[in-house]
Amino acid sequence: MAVFLVQHGFSLPKDKDPEKGLSQEGKENTLKITQVAKSYGIPVKEICHSTKARAAQTAQIFNDALAPERGISMIDGIKAMDDVKIFSQSIDAAKDVMYVGHLPFMEKLVSYLICGSDDKKVFKFQNSGVVCLDTDDDGWFVKWSLSPNIS
Repeated sequence: MAVFLVQHGFSLPKDKDPEKGLSQEGKENTLKITQVAKSYGIPVKEICHSTKARAAQTAQIFNDALAPERGISMIDGIKAMDDVKIFSQSIDAAKDVMYVGHLPFMEKLVSYLICGSDDKKVFKFQNSGVVCLDTDDDGWFVKWSLSPNIS
């Protein structure tokens, strides 16, 4: 049981795509990570993404690879500047949900869950990267992560 947090893939600049959808590099990096996740049998049961095109496209690539039983859906509350304290109240590690969103929200959420403060950087996301969080009697912790680059 876990929560999977993903920063959307690299997006196109606004002058090339007003919706800032995924770039070719963003699609390729996301596909690379989804293939690794699939090979490990990551137990994602549902994928939720923000209302932004780049998050929806990233989530769709994960959905195509992992085929979660509860599918994919768009949710509010996980855009870049949304309040992690409010959103954290809805997280349940027992549901094995993947959330695809934006920075700084994702990094602040990890910090808030682990440290109780959203201003301490605990984990540095990469575009298309996944961090898996789990919880036990001592609280939340980083269980593992997958990133497109190791540098």
